[in-house]
Amino acid sequence: MRCVVLGATGYIGGRLVPQLLQAGHRVRVVARDPDKLSDVPWRDAVDIVRGDVIDPTDMHTALHGQQVAYYLVHALHRTDFSQLDRTAAHNVATAARRAGLSRLVYLGGITPAGEEALSEHLASRTEVGHILLDSGVPTAVLQAAVIIGSGSASFEMLRYLTERLPVMVTPRWVHNRIQPIAVRDVLHYLTHAAELPSQVHGSFDIGGPDVLTYLDMMRRYAVVAQLPRRFVLPVPVLTPWLSAQWVNLVTPVPRSIGIPLIESLVHEVVCREHDIDAHIGRPADGATHYEHAIELALTRIRDAEVPTRWSDATWPAAPSDPLPTDPDWSGGTTYRDVRERPTSATPARLWQVIEAIGGEHGWYSFPLAWTVRGWADRLLGGVGLRRGRRDPRHLHVGEALDWWRVETLERPHRLRLRAEMKLPGRAWLELIAEPDDGGGARYRQRALFEPHGLAGHLYWKTIAPFHDIIFGGMARNITTAAERIADNEPESP
Repeated sequence: MRCVVLGATGYIGGRLVPQLLQAGHRVRVVARDPDKLSDVPWRDAVDIVRGDVIDPTDMHTALHGQQVAYYLVHALHRTDFSQLDRTAAHNVATAARRAGLSRLVYLGGITPAGEEALSEHLASRTEVGHILLDSGVPTAVLQAAVIIGSGSASFEMLRYLTERLPVMVTPRWVHNRIQPIAVRDVLHYLTHAAELPSQVHGSFDIGGPDVLTYLDMMRRYAVVAQLPRRFVLPVPVLTPWLSAQWVNLVTPVPRSIGIPLIESLVHEVVCREHDIDAHIGRPADGATHYEHAIELALTRIRDAEVPTRWSDATWPAAPSDPLPTDPDWSGGTTYRDVRERPTSATPARLWQVIEAIGGEHGWYSFPLAWTVRGWADRLLGGVGLRRGRRDPRHLHVGEALDWWRVETLERPHRLRLRAEMKLPGRAWLELIAEPDDGGGARYRQRALFEPHGLAGHLYWKTIAPFHDIIFGGMARNITTAAERIADNEPESP
């Protein structure tokens, strides 16, 4: 079928597109700024159209000749999001009717049972669903509560709060019930909704198999993430507005997004029905339990375990994988120390130094600091620096290198090491040699650290003042060593 996705640069839209392609659909994506899609792995497999849902003419052009439209747009980052969403929904509804579409699909939020005073966020989601249902086009409004997946704003708030606060003072709404759903299950329902028969028209709740309180969700997250038990002290005087200010202080989730989401947590959002299963059916391997959804969300680390260039990645990627369109604050915290230096040495000479690092050659910066850190690691039960290396010049993937492990070896370009020292988190060191236009080389170096709980954040901030000495010195000394290699010494292959 010919499907158009409105909101392809968003969290759900960017993950839905490859699923639709895999299902055999022809896909058009609409974006106000198509440049945001320049690095997504599926960019060459879709028709990209510039357009804004606020512009009726854009929507007429975008929907012309299509069969199914996915409406995945939400202006939550704007203070006037309700009005913008209302206008956009009317534009899309009108354009869909005039284009003769066979199906509209919208992802909204579960409407709490028996409650009239909804938060502005949930009220806007509900209103958009009604506008699309009144469009005259067969419409499926899928309604979900908290979506569990790296990049989901609700999940990121949960992640940051749980990881950064071993003790939390919380409002009463932490005892409200929620029925979360894994992002891969959301995509299952969205993808199959394209082929629903025309008589299927209405709103459908979708949710995972677990009904939990927000407190349960935080504590179970801590278990899956292997964090110490979190202690929570509910305080009745904390209003949703005050809670939102606290979330804004503790997490990197933007205030404009965090406040509406927090205000919605005063409601219990549990599926009242699951009638969509009669038309689509549950995922082949069953609905994803909460703990497994968390495990999937924590599987990868941005930058540390994904391709260097997204344009080189393959699709369809797993829904839990990060995308270049995800906001900077999603994916959890990864601290970075990035260095780059040009050198007159050839790339081969530079690589010769890189691959020989460690062991008897040392780490090219402040030897005493590395020695002291090695002793400290041994006292803590770690491996220290005693392991050395097996060969003075050549490495192999998987071998030990002092307190590191060779994780990636792309000779003669990139070496990535994973730390095996005792740390409150996970760490990598990446060394790269690239050709320079002037005939020399460019040295790139990245130290990456994924903190584990509050101790991890404190660890990084404590050692950060010494990074210029350690990592800056390493970059300077490695490039200098490459330049000093005698001209008559043969270059490594």
